[in-house]
Amino acid sequence: MMMIDLQKMGGISALYMAISHAIGIVVFIVVLDYPNISDAAEKVALIVDKQIVIYATNLLMYVIFWIFLIVLVVALYERMKAGTPAMMQVASAIGIIWAGSLIASGMVSNAGIDASVWLYAKDPAQAALAWAQIGAVADGLGNANGEILGGLLTLLISWAGLQASSLPRFLNYLGVVVGLIGISSTIPGLNDLTAVFGIGQILWFGGLALFLLRRSPGASSQPSGEQTLPGRGN
Repeated sequence: MMMIDLQKMGGISALYMAISHAIGIVVFIVVLDYPNISDAAEKVALIVDKQIVIYATNLLMYVIFWIFLIVLVVALYERMKAGTPAMMQVASAIGIIWAGSLIASGMVSNAGIDASVWLYAKDPAQAALAWAQIGAVADGLGNANGEILGGLLTLLISWAGLQASSLPRFLNYLGVVVGLIGISSTIPGLNDLTAVFGIGQILWFGGLALFLLRRSPGASSQPSGEQTLPGRGN
């Protein structure tokens, strides 16, 4: 029963991650057009004007996201460790590191919003300079300059799924492609691939959610203590 519950929790986590990814893309890219604002003064002015929206989106995408990421990583490890133990250990370690970097990025960014808004009222130019420095740190922690951690995690889990047939084949192939795109986004000149990676991960997380919520581990995965005992219920 604990295994089944963990798998369902993993499915719920994957669903949250897909939804929060989608919300983040819509808010930052479509609504705010944040990546295309290169001037520091314009960026800090946008942050002051939309601080609640940006703060809440950071919470969804980073500060809360890491909790669900850990649950998903643990659920996938429990499901897949029998077939590819070494690869899943490495993937789980990368997932934990990624979770740590994401919450750090979100916390730094939201702390920077408060500081920049306060400073903007006194000295807009100084606020723009401060946000440029804070934003660089937050972006680095959040892998905005290349999705090496998320790419590796997606690639390793999908490769392990192919090796042990523990996840649907189409989902594994999708994950391999998405993971390679994420890793490639760290190459100078290919940083724009982070947006493609983000969309690909929405599909991958969504596929994982559907699979984990609809399927339970096989009979061989059930703890021996849950087998029917002789003479009980007969």
